[in-house]
Amino acid sequence: MSADTADALLGAVDPSSLRPDQQRVLADLTELAGLVESAEPGFSRRVFSDAYRAGREWVRDRMRAAGLEAHIDPAGNVVGVLRGANSALKPLMTGSHTDTVHAGGRYDGIVGVLGGIEVARRLREEGITLARDLYVVDFLGEEANSFGVSCIGSRSIAGLLLPEHLERTNGDSALRLGDAMTGFGLDTGGALGQAWAPGSLHAYLELHIEQGPQLERSGKQIGVVTAIAGIERLMAAFSGRADHAGTMPMQGRQDALIAAAEAILTIEREACGAPIHGVSTTGRIESSPGSFNIVPDEARIWAEMRSVDASWLHGAKRRVAEDIAAGAALRGVETAIEWLNDQDPVAADPDVQRLLGDAADALGYTWEAVPSGAGHDAAHLAHLGPMGMIFVPSVGGRSHVPEEFTEADDITVGIHVLATALVAADRSERPLVAS
Repeated sequence: MSADTADALLGAVDPSSLRPDQQRVLADLTELAGLVESAEPGFSRRVFSDAYRAGREWVRDRMRAAGLEAHIDPAGNVVGVLRGANSALKPLMTGSHTDTVHAGGRYDGIVGVLGGIEVARRLREEGITLARDLYVVDFLGEEANSFGVSCIGSRSIAGLLLPEHLERTNGDSALRLGDAMTGFGLDTGGALGQAWAPGSLHAYLELHIEQGPQLERSGKQIGVVTAIAGIERLMAAFSGRADHAGTMPMQGRQDALIAAAEAILTIEREACGAPIHGVSTTGRIESSPGSFNIVPDEARIWAEMRSVDASWLHGAKRRVAEDIAAGAALRGVETAIEWLNDQDPVAADPDVQRLLGDAADALGYTWEAVPSGAGHDAAHLAHLGPMGMIFVPSVGGRSHVPEEFTEADDITVGIHVLATALVAADRSERPLVAS
């Protein structure tokens, strides 16, 4: 550990006093992992489910036990506040989410929420009073869901949740997102009308598992996030002509599913040619009439492209739309593309990046700068103040699967860096640097 760096960051605070209680954190992880949808595979705790309600109540109880003032805010987020010496100062905020994808894992988002609670515990146990309030937040519905609206709670407090988002429907039942929120006991008027003002946060720091293989490959303990990828999501519909599968010659067909298959490969090729981090995924396909002996007349695909390079992402959106339409036209198939998500990349604040690197250095942990290919609540919180993220390694790079795993020692390191960075940020004015 660099004593000079630690002194510059923390003043009289002993960095070792901020080390988390690993066994307590692991016990919390295990207990929350038991609050899942029992009839579903993996660790499923989807937004608006009974298991999600139970998990949020558990989180609120844990916050209160840690000495936080806990409540549900108008956006539907579970919020715990550790009061500082001067509540008139701009507050600090940390947190993440406890909802999961279907058949997901037990670490995605959860490490950030439980890590924030543990930081508050350690501050109280060590008698450390921050100058400003610290908010620990479990944001509502971060994961992509059947309504097509992710990061519901963080969008809301950032003023980015729009009335049209609440009109989005669940494709299976035509249930509106607004109705689902109301049924969950939330006030949609509050979610739309009580955003925080831009610039109201001193800093937002989020701890998260990497969800990719880079840190494990490099052997680094910490990733300091440089930017959060932008996401373009689309639904492409293809209309051809149904014919007898045994008698219609191949050259005369207007096969909607073949046009859709070519579109999937078009989307893949586009990402493979990205100059820097670019990925694409087609995650859902439908076709009708769905019979072996009938040429498909209708098909739909749902896909996404991601990159931290805004220029490439915008160009890819245009090129993919043009290439899909041109390829389908050669087969006599009509196309219609609906863009479901248009989110630009968001850069982490440079001063916060430096602060996080300094915190890792002060504690003697190895780190590197990494982009985030996943979306995060932090992207929306950047509208409210300087934003930064801390990544810890994911074993095998696996995430959004039951096999998702991060070593206990890596979680401990991440929480230690988070605590150190929050204390340092509390002492700092803009720019948020140690020197």
